[in-house]
Amino acid sequence: MKFLLVDNYDNINTTVELGSNVGLSGAKTYFKGMKQLPKDKDFDNLWRVMTEQEYDGQFKATLQNRQMDNMKYKWWEEEESYLDWEAPITQSEDENGRQTEG
Repeated sequence: MKFLLVDNYDNINTTVELGSNVGLSGAKTYFKGMKQLPKDKDFDNLWRVMTEQEYDGQFKATLQNRQMDNMKYKWWEEEESYLDWEAPITQSEDENGRQTEG
């Protein structure tokens, strides 16, 4: 079974092929030894150990959620309805009170 060492940004750092009888706890022990972090707390703050199937399922679900969020937000509806070159020329004053075009 393939186990993955994943960082807090969902990036795969390392993979290892271990027997399925090892389980997540055995894979965690393996990766802890590799990273030389003796305390579980230090390791758990930096890494997650998961199977390839778990990662794929989580990644696909996260990707689908991001795509759905992007579909809900329509940035183009907030854009101006005209281009700058079509904007009317207006008169304004600079800091000295002189008339300027802008």
